[in-house]
Amino acid sequence: MDGLQKPKPVWLLCISRPSFQKLMIEVLSLSKRYGSDLAVQDLSFTIPKGQILGFLGPNGAGKTTTMKMLTCFLPPTSGSAQINGLSILEHGLEIRQQIGYLPEQNPLYEDMNVFDYLHYTAQMRGVEKTVLRSRVIEYAGKCGLKEVLHKQIGTLSKGFKQRVGLAQALLHDPAVLILDEPTSGLDPNQKGEILDLIRHLGDEKTVILSTHILSEVEAICERALIISGGKLVADGSMAELKTAFSGGQRIRLGILNGTIEKVLPILGTFAGLTVQETDWQGDTLFLTLAYELEAEIRPELFRLAVDQEWILTELYREKVNLEDVFRQVTTL
Repeated sequence: MDGLQKPKPVWLLCISRPSFQKLMIEVLSLSKRYGSDLAVQDLSFTIPKGQILGFLGPNGAGKTTTMKMLTCFLPPTSGSAQINGLSILEHGLEIRQQIGYLPEQNPLYEDMNVFDYLHYTAQMRGVEKTVLRSRVIEYAGKCGLKEVLHKQIGTLSKGFKQRVGLAQALLHDPAVLILDEPTSGLDPNQKGEILDLIRHLGDEKTVILSTHILSEVEAICERALIISGGKLVADGSMAELKTAFSGGQRIRLGILNGTIEKVLPILGTFAGLTVQETDWQGDTLFLTLAYELEAEIRPELFRLAVDQEWILTELYREKVNLEDVFRQVTTL
């Protein structure tokens, strides 16, 4: 953020976890090269059992490549990873049996109806014949598919196709779920239902959720891991990340009938205070201020407004959100 004191580039936060918490995923110096392009570079992190992790990064950061390596669709160029104690280099088949994967480009047999496709997928996943039908109906219900259960997949909306993809990832009751943009194409009500389902699944499963919708990560994830240029640039709980990358504070100030020519020189007398944005709404001048320290400055601004006979319509401190953190660590 312009004008704010940027934190020193010690971005990887050490997340202390209880020793009794079993590691479900352990990534060790994982790298993937496509010709001269190093898509993933020396990536290392761990995820304990039962955690919902938000896996974030800009387009081209290496998220999808990492997920394909963890699901044994792509071999790494170097490094390794373990899923529930099994190496992705040596136990690909066993790992696939323990993972439910919804890729960003959701591959479906569009000439099949929903029930037949899920029934077929469950068979392929080794679900016992005695529970095949009940398992399909159970997860069709959980994913909101009952009304389209006997419709051809190719005739469904994108939102319903996403639900079918999520259901197929769950049918075999995997220990690990890797979900790449699971709410893509869903309306707000459908998104809420799917996020609630993922939140409940996190009670018993380890979930990696990759999405560009950062509010979803804030809503359901315990922790966020951010990569950029194939490298890990931030890792921590929501509170830890916001604290580490707050870089001071932002203040929103509204002045009725204020003018930029008069206001900016006066605000410029405050050391460490910079004006990031200005905009007009009707007769009110709005300013977004950045202050490089965490110390409370609003009382001083209020006294200044009284002295200058400004009529304030707003004076509040903006909260740092995950989008602010994301922007800082992926653009520096």
